[in-house]
Amino acid sequence: MYHLFTHNDLDGVGCGIVAKLAFGDEVVVSYNSIGRLNQNVGAFLEQAKIEDTLIVTDLSVDEDNEKMITQFVEDGGKALLIDHHKSALHLNEHDWASVTVEQEDGKQTAATSLFYQYAVENKLLEPSGIVAEFVELVRQYDTWEWEVNKNTTAKRLNDLFFMIPIEEFEMKIANKLSTAESFTFDEVEQTLLNVEESRVDRYINRKKREVYQATVGPHTAGVVHAESYHSELGNELSKEFSHLDYIAILMVGSKRISFRTIHDDIDVSEVAGKYDGGGHQKAAGCTMSEKAYSQYVEKTFYAEPLKRDAHKNQLNVKGSPEGCLYSTRDKQDIFIYEDEEEEWIVEINGKQQKKTFDAFAEAEKYMKRKYAAWLAHDERYEEFVNKG
Repeated sequence: MYHLFTHNDLDGVGCGIVAKLAFGDEVVVSYNSIGRLNQNVGAFLEQAKIEDTLIVTDLSVDEDNEKMITQFVEDGGKALLIDHHKSALHLNEHDWASVTVEQEDGKQTAATSLFYQYAVENKLLEPSGIVAEFVELVRQYDTWEWEVNKNTTAKRLNDLFFMIPIEEFEMKIANKLSTAESFTFDEVEQTLLNVEESRVDRYINRKKREVYQATVGPHTAGVVHAESYHSELGNELSKEFSHLDYIAILMVGSKRISFRTIHDDIDVSEVAGKYDGGGHQKAAGCTMSEKAYSQYVEKTFYAEPLKRDAHKNQLNVKGSPEGCLYSTRDKQDIFIYEDEEEEWIVEINGKQQKKTFDAFAEAEKYMKRKYAAWLAHDERYEEFVNKG
């Protein structure tokens, strides 16, 4: 009998679907949160039979389970761990583990794509066009490649996943993969997804008014309390407040933190690792420890949320060489403009700052981080210019 322990997100459930296509009734699938995996794997190993095969996907095991799996294999049992998080690379020292972060073409992997490849290569599953299409949708969503490729089908697949129970999603997708020629959403699914997208947009717009800025270690983070739509929310907040290194999404009730970034030079898996968490470069998570609670919850509790930049300006436009105006909560006027030497200057209440910048983006980033300022509306800009 095969026993699969996998994550309870889209990529983890994708592995479960692949397993059921490959093994049918010969597999028992267990979907796990990050915090519950080791407990469940440990409980299985304590009563596992030699004829059992243990498979772990999209999650890595702790040191105790690492030793128990090694012993299980030495005693004649079979085990396989397939993961794509770099925090699990150390497990590659074992024959029973295969952790691959990037494909040969340089693209990031997902557990579903790795497990599907393993199943096909080991003749456990016949290659299938529609299954490969589904697997690629999961990979693109999990790695956020879908946004670069504008592949909204991948995003909508994840939306559907969160809208219905895992068991129903699993059954729907397995049936679709077994009967259809290509991967599409039916009419009912399309209607549900359209309604959900409207709900997500409203939720994100509300949360854009609830972002707090905090300095944590070497980084400037955005902090928001939210229970839902973490991937979409983290991505949109990162774009809205691009001067922030990353977004920390707090769930005090479940004592979890999700980290998201859009910046190539920031690795949030390293941030999560400081709190015994892990993940990908642009998406990671951890348990909310006392240290994390202090740095993200307590530090921002009495702070004021960031104000959004004016969006519909025609006069006060970012990057204008003639200058653009920013406001602060203590009513300072911050003016950024380009001088004759093509350097960007920051003036605060008419006083030029000593520090200059080679690019507008650098000047704005510095100013927003230091003063939590926002782009003023056209009306305020006109008042400022006329007064000057």
